[in-house]
Amino acid sequence: MTFKPFTLEQFLSENEQFVDYNYSESGVHPVKLAELLEMAGLGFGDLADVPINYPEVNGAEALREKIAALYPDATAENVLVTVGASEANLLAATTLLAPGDDVLALRPTYLQFGGMAANIGVHVHHLALDEAEGWRLDVGELEDRVSDNTRVISIVNPNNPTGSMLTASEIEALIRVADRVGAWILADEVYAGTEHDGAPETETLYGKYDRVIAVNSMSKAYGLPGLRVGWMVGPSDTIEALWRRHEYAVVSTTMLSNILASAALDVRSALINRTRALIQTGFATLNRYLRVHPGVFEMAPPRASALSFVRYNLPVNSTRFAARLRQEKSVLMVPGDCFGMDHHLRISSALPLPYLEAGLSRFNELVASYLDAP
Repeated sequence: MTFKPFTLEQFLSENEQFVDYNYSESGVHPVKLAELLEMAGLGFGDLADVPINYPEVNGAEALREKIAALYPDATAENVLVTVGASEANLLAATTLLAPGDDVLALRPTYLQFGGMAANIGVHVHHLALDEAEGWRLDVGELEDRVSDNTRVISIVNPNNPTGSMLTASEIEALIRVADRVGAWILADEVYAGTEHDGAPETETLYGKYDRVIAVNSMSKAYGLPGLRVGWMVGPSDTIEALWRRHEYAVVSTTMLSNILASAALDVRSALINRTRALIQTGFATLNRYLRVHPGVFEMAPPRASALSFVRYNLPVNSTRFAARLRQEKSVLMVPGDCFGMDHHLRISSALPLPYLEAGLSRFNELVASYLDAP
């Protein structure tokens, strides 16, 4: 079997540390440790006596209880703490799937789970969201694409990279179709809490169907990606099966990350408010810069996340454009090719305003060079 690398993460790991302005990340400007401790009413001294030891392998019980409280009728036994959402997706792939199974994933999407599935011999099929309709799901096509061999339907809700959100009727259709063939729904919900314009927080799919695994992490809505804490919420017997594979993969997260994640959940509202403020200001600023060159850019406005998935009207492939932007302007954006969609860019904008404006000015300089070319 030929190994398929994760194109997006390879692009990021090879480039993101070597530019002046990085708009390729998928979360908000990260919280500093001192800022988190101040929010939580803690000092550095409170961490001094923490043993640099293993926590409970499936996650500290206090942390699992706080996570469970975010989900209807869940208990700590329904929760497994993982090394970010990335490990959660790996565990889901290796636990729920076997070679020859089918996975259906909505596209465009964060392609990690699908790539993992393909690398263990699973057939991955994609169902395109409709850009012209604001990245809506075609329920009729969903009905047609799911088969008796479909083991998992993978969704990211709110979506990465588009910031779209599934409607109640689309979720009902997903559940109906999954139930018809006995498929799991793997619901990556890391952008819940990043909704725009004060909209209510996206409801979890957990509790709406008995074969749902909800995945989340401290990275996107919380602004704490470096903690490397994620989690999975699902039926207790399935969580135990995932736990067994977690022991093989990483043994556990860290003691400090469990303590800091628990402290973050104590001040969850403050962190979400910080995130939403950064998103609101950043999105307005990005839109202002995209209007500098009329007719070049268009997008279905995201309803959540720090991301914008922008279509551009320039005579250049997205990977080549991103390469020129990095090499000539020291600005990093993700080419649409990483999501199988050329002539798009994924742009993160929930960043400090002076930093955001400086890099976007350079971005527009490169755009102007294409417009001025004979």
